[in-house]
Amino acid sequence: MECPHLSSSVCIAPDSAKFPNGSPSSWCCSVCRSNKSPWVCLTCSSVHCGRYVNGHAKKHYEDAQVPLTNHKKSEKQDKPQHTVCMDCSSYSTYCYRCDDFVVNDTKLGLVQKVREHLQNLENSAFTADRHRKRKLLENSSLNSKLLKVNGSTAAICATGLRNLGNTCFMNAILQSLSNIEQFCCYFKELPAVELRNGKTAGRRTYHTRSQGDNNVSLVEEFRKTLCALWQGSQTAFSPESLFYVVWKIMPNFRGYQQQDAHEFMRYLLDHLHLELQGGFNGVSRSSILQENSALSASNKCCMKGIYKTNSPKTERKENGASTVVTAIFGGILQNEVNCLICGTESRKFDPFLDLSLDIPSQFRNKRSKNQENGPVCSLRDCLRSFTDLEELDETELYMCHKCKKKQKSTKKFWIQKLPKVLCLHLKRFHWTAYLRNKVDTYVEFPLRGLDMKCYLLEPENSGPEHCLYDLAAVVVHHGSGVGSGHYTAYATHEGRWFHFNDSTVTLTDEDTVVKAKAYILFYVERQAKAGSDKL
Repeated sequence: MECPHLSSSVCIAPDSAKFPNGSPSSWCCSVCRSNKSPWVCLTCSSVHCGRYVNGHAKKHYEDAQVPLTNHKKSEKQDKPQHTVCMDCSSYSTYCYRCDDFVVNDTKLGLVQKVREHLQNLENSAFTADRHRKRKLLENSSLNSKLLKVNGSTAAICATGLRNLGNTCFMNAILQSLSNIEQFCCYFKELPAVELRNGKTAGRRTYHTRSQGDNNVSLVEEFRKTLCALWQGSQTAFSPESLFYVVWKIMPNFRGYQQQDAHEFMRYLLDHLHLELQGGFNGVSRSSILQENSALSASNKCCMKGIYKTNSPKTERKENGASTVVTAIFGGILQNEVNCLICGTESRKFDPFLDLSLDIPSQFRNKRSKNQENGPVCSLRDCLRSFTDLEELDETELYMCHKCKKKQKSTKKFWIQKLPKVLCLHLKRFHWTAYLRNKVDTYVEFPLRGLDMKCYLLEPENSGPEHCLYDLAAVVVHHGSGVGSGHYTAYATHEGRWFHFNDSTVTLTDEDTVVKAKAYILFYVERQAKAGSDKL
């Protein structure tokens, strides 16, 4: 929006003497010393934390609005307002009086000058830090110490995602998808798409929530986010541009309230699929497919073989042609319904990107692995409950075409085709009369060797190597309800497990991972050369 308060609030010049030392993205709040979400006041250059940390930036503005009794009215009007501040990570400008992001500038262009100065400080700090790391790695003794402390030099490369205000649901899904190698490499190897033209070509644009810009690409922003992860150039990345696009094309996720990570994942995959299908931002689908073919022909790390098994059956019925989304996550279910009166059998094939599994009712009171009241619920129990024959109740009577009326019937699911990446969603939230409660049951799951052969419609047609899956990532919900709590993720990268908690990334071990109360599990099809461990 166009802010009318800039002239009275932007009073600082880009003078490095007025700013703290170090990179702006890691500056600390002058009150609580937190380095998460630092904002700098454009009136006095003081640094405070954002409203979703401890809110000291907003409190700084509110304290400055308290009128001083010894001042005359005219003096109060001339006093700087401290209403405008800048995000030290994304360089977006925000006005507390307008309660929105700002797109305009002062007549002297002070906002842009401050922005450019902060970018220069960030670049200088990054260059100095990279030089320091190179010095450490050149020294073998120091390098050994680094390996001992961090467990691996790979820990240096891990990048967190900053929380933009209850966006942990998005961060957990993005970190999980970034560690699914085939899927991640596909997007990282796509050519960059130029979103800007005309006078703004070559310049970075700073999106705000109120801009009416329809020229956005979810594929492009998703690609940029994946490229920013695992580069080691920063400890945390702010996915603000991606979040802006999510707000534009997925209205359900507008605002800063907590959202369901599984629902977000489904919306994200569906929109990526649709955009790749129809071409994005002026790039035709045929151009994208030609680029994919060129990448595959050049033997890139992950492109080879993604589309090898595609057939008309694997294409999503409602959307037509297949994309990398359906080629990797897409499977097919056979839904078999039998009338209990005349025995008529009805079969239907349904494509899926993930399977939502109920936690059997007999396990719902068992909250930890070590609890002694009965057996532990396992992922096999949830899969068996999903595929077992069940009799439909009175509210789900089947319309039998032979009997010409609704009749009692049985239903059974078979998996007709397994995907390359098997995504399993454990249904931890369910509705009661008034509330949506959480099922906090611990579900035991294997890290490797999940055998899906017994759930296949025609297991004899699938080789044993195509039915074994190894765990790639786990999304965990902490808390009691879907509208509250916190999401984190565990994922394996180059043989090591990491815990992703927004901007914080830590090395962990397999014992910690298997104790997690999983919400979403991502299993990757095992290659034939792997071992033969089974669930």
